[in-house]
Amino acid sequence: MFSLYFNDDRLALLHRLVDLALEEDGRDLTSEALFPPASQLEASIVAKEETLVAGLPLIDIVFERMRGPRPLVTLLASDADAVARGQEVARIRGSAPILLKAERVIMNFICHLSGVANATRRFVQAVEGTGVRVLDTRKTTPGQRYLEKYAVRMGGGHNHRANLEEMLMLKDNHIDQAGSITAAVCALRNAYDICPPLEVECRTLEDVREAVSLSPQRIMLDNMPVGTAAEALRLIPPHIESEISGNVTLTTIRALAELRPTFISTGAITHSATVADFSMRLTQSSRENA
Repeated sequence: MFSLYFNDDRLALLHRLVDLALEEDGRDLTSEALFPPASQLEASIVAKEETLVAGLPLIDIVFERMRGPRPLVTLLASDADAVARGQEVARIRGSAPILLKAERVIMNFICHLSGVANATRRFVQAVEGTGVRVLDTRKTTPGQRYLEKYAVRMGGGHNHRANLEEMLMLKDNHIDQAGSITAAVCALRNAYDICPPLEVECRTLEDVREAVSLSPQRIMLDNMPVGTAAEALRLIPPHIESEISGNVTLTTIRALAELRPTFISTGAITHSATVADFSMRLTQSSRENA
């Protein structure tokens, strides 16, 4: 799944992100002073709670970007697996200075992405049986969007547009500046020979009626009370996708899902995810002078 999701363009961004994370830490002067390059460490990454796991392929990528002797990495779990407290998910053996410098970078990624997967799973479980798909948003950590959206998939969620090119979205500021939904939609369709998929954000029932007349791919109901959203959904024909968004929480999502929109989107699964608890434990060391 990881290799399928990260095409060449996304992988290039990921490499830049990993390089930045390693650069932020600078040289590991402590480990360099304590361990000669030939010193070997063996360590394991262990879950300290019941959790989903996400981000394990990053272990090899971090070592690759360090451009030193590559440690041997053995994965004992797969992304999207539910693991038990105390379960080992990866084992690593390699040069002590390299492994120790990489430790915090690796753990930051795995703990955060596993937390996003956990948060997503809770929202997905909350709508179980309704057929509604849970979407993420662009409310992501700068630079980590593709990783976080990948983690959403590991939690059973679905991705909204990854960037501003994948789908055109008319939000309130666009519509207000254009003068109307109709004017904004016409301007977009005139701007591109092949217009990308189009979503229109609606704040009122009148907005919904106007948007329906223009047949966009999707209509978003933004911050509508449940009663208003129910009425709005009755106005949207089956060939147009519907999305409910705005202040969606674990407390409110079930009632919204029972209205049967196509999607419910929430930024909480990325911007408010609690990190999962993993640790890297030293299991063996030897000091071999080069």
